[in-house]
Amino acid sequence: MRAQEGGLIGDRPEAAIDATGLESRHTSRYFFKRAGRKHSARLWTKLTVVCHTASHFFTAATVSAGPSNDAPQFRPALCQASLAVRWRRLLADAAFDSEANHRLCREALGIRSTVIPINRRAQGRKWPKTRYRRQMKRRFPKRKYGQRWQAESAFSRHKRLLDSALRSRSEPARERECYLRVLTHNLMLLAATGQ
Repeated sequence: MRAQEGGLIGDRPEAAIDATGLESRHTSRYFFKRAGRKHSARLWTKLTVVCHTASHFFTAATVSAGPSNDAPQFRPALCQASLAVRWRRLLADAAFDSEANHRLCREALGIRSTVIPINRRAQGRKWPKTRYRRQMKRRFPKRKYGQRWQAESAFSRHKRLLDSALRSRSEPARERECYLRVLTHNLMLLAATGQ
């Protein structure tokens, strides 16, 4: 992978998965609110990425309609991200918490450590029943989890350089545009390394 050759992704890579919303038109939510009009949720496009925490390189992306639950995008994004990179650790927020997600990472994809806080789902049990979720509850590494915010930094950088609004009108075209934006984001990072 060019990112590894260029030094963007090192020997002990750490990934973060997160999602962000992209406006489906240039009119901002603030303008809609001031004008007394509703900003339709169906116009909201959600981009879920897996990014390298140190370089902000996107190694996977999925596109869906928002607002919606983040959890269904976990498996396709992680499987895609693991095709080219053998991740050492994965960081995610509580929206992705499930034993199935921990198991996928640890047992199927060979990721040594998963840092996903327990989502107590309203009242919930004090201690989870399952192996990996109990492990998270017992020894949650707060310092490492702090690096999850690198995904937010990557999104911020992405939107600063490429804007937060999509230009396409149809859903298939918006999906293609999202993938082109991810490719452009990565090409800009590679260009900065001289690759």
